[in-house]
Amino acid sequence: MTNSQSRIEQSEFIGASLTEISQLPTIISTARAGFREYSQMPIDQRLNFLRKLRYRLVERQDEISDVIAASTGKIKVEALTTEVMVVADAILHLEKRAKKALATTRAKTPITFIGKQSYVEYKARGVVAIISPWNFPFMLAMVPAVEALAAGNALIIKPSEETPPVGMLIESLFQEIGMPPGVVQVLYGGGDLGEALVRSSPDFVHFTGAVNTGRAISAVTGPELIPTTLELGGKDPMIVFEDANIKRAVNGAIWGAFANSGQVCMSVERLYVHNSIFDSFLDLLVQETSKLNVGNDANDDIGTMTIHRQVELVKRHVKAALDDGAKLLTGDHPDTWEEGSLKLQPMILTNVKQDMAVMQEETFGPVLPVMRFDSTEEAIELANDSRFGLTSSVWTQDLARGKRVISRMRTAGALLNDVLLTIGNPYLPYGGNKESGVGYEHADLGVQNFSLQTAVMVDRGRKLREVNWFPYLGKEELFQDLLQSYWSSTRNFGIFGLSYLRLLRKGRKG
Repeated sequence: MTNSQSRIEQSEFIGASLTEISQLPTIISTARAGFREYSQMPIDQRLNFLRKLRYRLVERQDEISDVIAASTGKIKVEALTTEVMVVADAILHLEKRAKKALATTRAKTPITFIGKQSYVEYKARGVVAIISPWNFPFMLAMVPAVEALAAGNALIIKPSEETPPVGMLIESLFQEIGMPPGVVQVLYGGGDLGEALVRSSPDFVHFTGAVNTGRAISAVTGPELIPTTLELGGKDPMIVFEDANIKRAVNGAIWGAFANSGQVCMSVERLYVHNSIFDSFLDLLVQETSKLNVGNDANDDIGTMTIHRQVELVKRHVKAALDDGAKLLTGDHPDTWEEGSLKLQPMILTNVKQDMAVMQEETFGPVLPVMRFDSTEEAIELANDSRFGLTSSVWTQDLARGKRVISRMRTAGALLNDVLLTIGNPYLPYGGNKESGVGYEHADLGVQNFSLQTAVMVDRGRKLREVNWFPYLGKEELFQDLLQSYWSSTRNFGIFGLSYLRLLRKGRKG
């Protein structure tokens, strides 16, 4: 059975479990009831549930990887390394860091607020809606889920309708670890269900997917002032300087562009190579890419595409580039693609122009367009010439130079002599700039993002009134003395103290 056949049969199987939109009020009420209990649990107890989940991931790794591979078309080893292992490490990170990240944190208090104490307290937000995509259906649902759970929230997860068996798998894992009723609910349905869920007034929305869908979600959550994190698309540039380790850069470009058949938001979708090494680099790139096997067997390197409409988008981008003068160095011409097939050979394009769709729009397939550059300034300008700003990579053996270039990249993530891996490091925040997204996950920011940060200031309540309270009569000159004595270039603590004491005396009167 091919992966495409398997996905069709599994999609039909899940049809009986489709969630009706009319059920959403009950689902929301159930989540709110679950939240009331779960949010009051000590964080150690919440982390214990996640620890059990991590153990189950390890125990069921083979089955989980099989389900992911069958649902998406990706190679099983990719399902294991880029999905299961990433989730397991995200949980382990939370076990180590969440308690500290969510601990009440003392804050400094200005000298003008003498006698007061300040701190920041983290509270769970409430009901969190997580809408996840089909390209990494396990990891991109589970990482935000475990962060939100560590923070004490109740979850409603709406996985992609393209990969329903993964949603069933997620549901079964949470059932197995004994999550309290109502804390995690998984819904099954299409975009209409996702829209209805967002319109059901959850307390927080986390969405990963296409830019247009992200805009539509913002159009709902914005007017309602529902906090929202959007993890959207990318058109990530890779810059290769003349002093780079060419063999490593070639291998990195191949994996960065073709892993998961290019269906990665952080895929290398634009490759800029210094003119002095362009020809030799391109020759090696073509040579090594030609060695890759495409299919779903254990000896294959690249899996199939996941959905047919994405194949059609890839076809449009490649065909438009070829019609405009680009050259196809590997892979098949789109006119020869087998109708209805999800199997695409990796494609390298040269003679491309910066304004082509294949250089500007997210292709999300196994396509790597390559351009020359002559100077550092030109490379930076080309790399930043995009409406996206997810990640970028710079390749040079001069690390100082590489870091300088990275500092000028308008992307939320960057790598030096590597690709893709920032999302796999749970200690680094992950998010997007420009049209690549809003908000962050991972690191301490991730679990804090799913929390309401409450600023607290405490006074013992012994004074009759504060110096800045009514009445103001006779205070203006004293406040002017405070301002001049403390915040000017000629600071004078003597005058400051005297002025403050006079204000205190005025506060005691009446």
